[in-house]
Amino acid sequence: MSKEVEKNFTKKLKGKTINSVRYMTDEEMETAMWYKRPVVITFTDGTLLIPQSDDEGNDGGVIYYQGKDEKDDELLYVT
Repeated sequence: MSKEVEKNFTKKLKGKTINSVRYMTDEEMETAMWYKRPVVITFTDGTLLIPQSDDEGNDGGVIYYQGKDEKDDELLYVT
């Protein structure tokens, strides 16, 4: 990741509070023309974080959660 991208995303995400985590709805998938159903993270300010399979937004993607202990590591799969 370039320093500029890292700086930009730090600015966008730092200090945000997660309001909810859910899977994308059928309507949202149809609008995006995706076949995979990713997780949608909604922040308290109304902004969203949606993992994609690539930088062109060709489909939904997974999130890897790395906990403080390996036992907590988990993938949030697309369905």
